[in-house]
Amino acid sequence: MRGMSNPGTSAVVLSQLLSLPSIKLALASAARDEVLLELIAQIPQLVEQPDARQRLFTALLERERLHSTGIGDGIALPHAHNALAGVVDQPVIVFGRSVRGISYGAVDGKPARLFFLLVAPSVTQHLAILARISRLLRDLKLREQLLLAEKPEQVITLIREAEARM
Repeated sequence: MRGMSNPGTSAVVLSQLLSLPSIKLALASAARDEVLLELIAQIPQLVEQPDARQRLFTALLERERLHSTGIGDGIALPHAHNALAGVVDQPVIVFGRSVRGISYGAVDGKPARLFFLLVAPSVTQHLAILARISRLLRDLKLREQLLLAEKPEQVITLIREAEARM
């Protein structure tokens, strides 16, 4: 399975779950709901599936109502497990970056600038990927580098290098 180093383990390789089309370095949105729609639009598997895009958007909004996925330090991890059962058969990560930041209800009150939207077909994968992203983003240097990346290729390289250091 792409992004899972060994199907029998929970080791996840985030850099393999990202693709160039799923990275947007200049989000145009100014509000949470708009940014969710913009991130969803970056999922290649959903380009021709408006019903699936709407279902994911609704699931993400429901998740945000429970508790904001803005985790602080300018990071948001929007996710909803099992929202696209039968539509995606492998985990997908969308990376987005907002230059000005978006108010996202984070615990520290800081606007989110780095977004990692997660869609996974199973709860196990979902939780493993969330844990891996959270652990990786504790690294201040990586967060700063992601804010400065000029090309989508750099985002994948930065994450691959950070994973190698873990």
